[in-house]
Amino acid sequence: MNALRIVLQVLLVITSGFLTLLILLHKGKGGGLSDMFGGGISASAGSSGVAERNLNRITISFAVVWAAVIVLLGLIQRLG
Repeated sequence: MNALRIVLQVLLVITSGFLTLLILLHKGKGGGLSDMFGGGISASAGSSGVAERNLNRITISFAVVWAAVIVLLGLIQRLG
């Protein structure tokens, strides 16, 4: 049980990092932090629709894995 907890904690750190990076890669809709840090300048050079949809799918996949890992860690904590 201890090895599973360690594996899940490492997976949580990895998915958290990737999820943060993937969220920051999304094109800003305007008026937020992305415009403050230069997102408005590169709005015309943004990604195509297909790339944005793929980025959405990857982000959602990482978010689902991240949430599942948190639930599993909670169950292990409660059982152990």
